Amino acid sequence: MRHLPQEIIRRKRDGARLAASEIEALVVGLTAGHVSEGQAAAFAMAVLFRGLAAEERVALTHAMARSGTVLTWDLPGPVLDKHSTGGIGDAVSLALAPAVAACGGFVPMISGRGLGHTGGTLDKLDAIPGYRSQPDLDAFRRVVREAGCAIIGQTDNLAPADRRLYAIRDVTATVESLDLITASILSKKLAAGLQGLVMDVKVGSGAFMTDQESARALAESLVHVANQAGLPTTALLTDMDQPLASAAGNTLEVAYTVDYLTGRRREPRFHAVTVALAAEMLVLGELAESRDEAERRIEAAMDSGRAAEAFARMTALGGRGDLLDDPARLWSARP
Repeated sequence: MRHLPQEIIRRKRDGARLAASEIEALVVGLTAGHVSEGQAAAFAMAVLFRGLAAEERVALTHAMARSGTVLTWDLPGPVLDKHSTGGIGDAVSLALAPAVAACGGFVPMISGRGLGHTGGTLDKLDAIPGYRSQPDLDAFRRVVREAGCAIIGQTDNLAPADRRLYAIRDVTATVESLDLITASILSKKLAAGLQGLVMDVKVGSGAFMTDQESARALAESLVHVANQAGLPTTALLTDMDQPLASAAGNTLEVAYTVDYLTGRRREPRFHAVTVALAAEMLVLGELAESRDEAERRIEAAMDSGRAAEAFARMTALGGRGDLLDDPARLWSARP
């Protein structure tokens, strides 16, 4: 039976529960370009107003993850990731990925650009002269294997249906949809071939979710859908009523991360959140038996300089390898 996009949109607009086959058909059409931008926007708005049931969220996440390449890994350690729902001055990913890599984990982080008023990790990395935030998959695999971590944007191969819907959400006032946030985040994570995921759900005036109830609902949705989809996931709620660090802005946050990893500047709020999330990843990946042990390992990786070294190796994606010694070079002319 052929499912027409307009009929699927109409059913969701009217509050019907969509079958997995209908969701799959819409995602296939979105990927192939058979679903127009107007139809994609209408679907997003219908979901915002009507919502998705738990099984619909799982079906949408699975379908978007399968819309492109799903990575597999053959590495001597667990493949782990962390994702933040976004906030002002949130550069945690830049410091956390190399810290976990220094402890034996492998972190292939597929990140996104900013939505709404919060900055995206990818935007921050683009501030590094020469950094290739969207390399080919062979380069991505190579850097993950050699450096232990790599942070990139979605390529054309990875969850392309989400890539298209993600851009539409930002211009149609549907960014806040819990269902679409859940499917967008987790489709990329499933496509990355992860073995464990830790979610950092921000709550406060500097985040999408400004109240505890909304943030908790999103955390529960992410954990439920991810685990139903076969990806072991935990979530932490972290405060975003004030910036995590004394830096906000893409270039400033990269410079701050360099200072943080090299020990020049470690502010308590940023450090506490980074260590807590990284420790959760080590426990999930069975690289530590307890949270206390995991926190000690992360602290040691930072104090010894191993986390900073992993950050430097990660810039093999094309960025400048001398940023650790002289972060002021971020302000030099772009090549």
